[in-house]
Amino acid sequence: MTTPPAPPAAASRATDPSAGAAPRPTGATSRPAPVTAADVEAAASRIEGVAHRTPLQRCARLSDAHGAEVWLKREDLQPVRSYKLRGAYNLISQLSDAERASGVVCASAGNHGQGVALACAELRIRGQIYVPSTTPRQKRDRMLQIGGEYVELVVRGDTYDEASAHAKRDAEARGAAIVPAFDDPRTIAGQGTVAVEIIEQFAEATGALPDTLLVPVGGGGLLAGCLAWLAERHPGVRVLGVEPAGAACLSAALDAGGPVELKKIDTFVDGAAVRRAGDITFALARAHAARIVTVPEGRICSEMLALYQTDGIIAEPAGALANAALGLYKPRPGERVVAIVSGGNNDVSRYSEIVERSLVYEGRKHYFLVNFPQEPGALRRFLDEVLGPDDDITLFEYVKRSNRELGPALVGIELGDPRDYAALIARMDASPMTVEVVSPDSPFYRFLV
Repeated sequence: MTTPPAPPAAASRATDPSAGAAPRPTGATSRPAPVTAADVEAAASRIEGVAHRTPLQRCARLSDAHGAEVWLKREDLQPVRSYKLRGAYNLISQLSDAERASGVVCASAGNHGQGVALACAELRIRGQIYVPSTTPRQKRDRMLQIGGEYVELVVRGDTYDEASAHAKRDAEARGAAIVPAFDDPRTIAGQGTVAVEIIEQFAEATGALPDTLLVPVGGGGLLAGCLAWLAERHPGVRVLGVEPAGAACLSAALDAGGPVELKKIDTFVDGAAVRRAGDITFALARAHAARIVTVPEGRICSEMLALYQTDGIIAEPAGALANAALGLYKPRPGERVVAIVSGGNNDVSRYSEIVERSLVYEGRKHYFLVNFPQEPGALRRFLDEVLGPDDDITLFEYVKRSNRELGPALVGIELGDPRDYAALIARMDASPMTVEVVSPDSPFYRFLV
């Protein structure tokens, strides 16, 4: 395996942690993580012929939008539609005969389980896969289809972490080998093979090295593997981890000095909705002073739609995570950026929620409680005097009729231009109707989106 010469080392990276974590680290470790560049290169040889060498493609849309050279590493085109196959196969293929005979157990939000399922089928090993109830049906069906007679699917808990706790207990009871989704040196080494391919492919296409690699982060296995290999072989390539704002567990760990359990997480980005970063992945991230960017879930939805509508790429939320950081991370003019499209296992039934979250994030969709006078023409006056010419009512529902004079209604409005919001509010204030804005921070909002 050949790679171009390494450029001079870059300046040290800065950490940009986010808030919202429990204050005390649990089980933190300060010793260096046991993953080397040689481990990653050995993994690359081990998975050859099983994991695909996925394409590296220039993205004209993102390049033009950000004045940079943006390339996409298409891990959504793996046989299991995500990079998770790399780590799972690298670990399972190294098990002893006795360990193989006892079978394997894993926990997964969906993609790791598919990687384990394929590895079990290829190596003819029995596997039990624990998934949370939030795992999309599409991912569950794919695990069973890929693993066939070799895998059993068990649904436990509402989050990845709850499913993982059940999986660990089962593995201990049965004497089965556990296959961690991210916090194991063999898993990390396998995931790091993505970086090896990126450097080789970028050099083949451009004769140069990328300046920056954007890596999606859930528990941190992919980031840790990329950091481990690049730090030794190409330290001049900057690596940025990208987390969903609603589950920024690695940012919280770096802020606290060790892994912490987030008190609350948003499970929308199911492939990256992890409550606690791994001990080994944290150690690697801290050792390399990893910089983390957190991205709102609505912004991820907007990027998913752009990938689909403009680029013809079907990405799951975690798959669009790295791309969505562009704009929050502002590349220099002409900067060579590679973003990893980490997965394409998206359920088509989720697109209505994806569109809704995108519209809310972009400021196009708003909800209001409006007290309408119970008299003829009240709704017509609202349409004529309050609503703008390019605005549309997407939801109108009477909440209840509290008296004969007023009728409160829940009204959803989609703006033609988000910059018209202030004018809409001004017209509402000038009208005789009482209007209350339903804030996206309100608990009530989760029933709408």
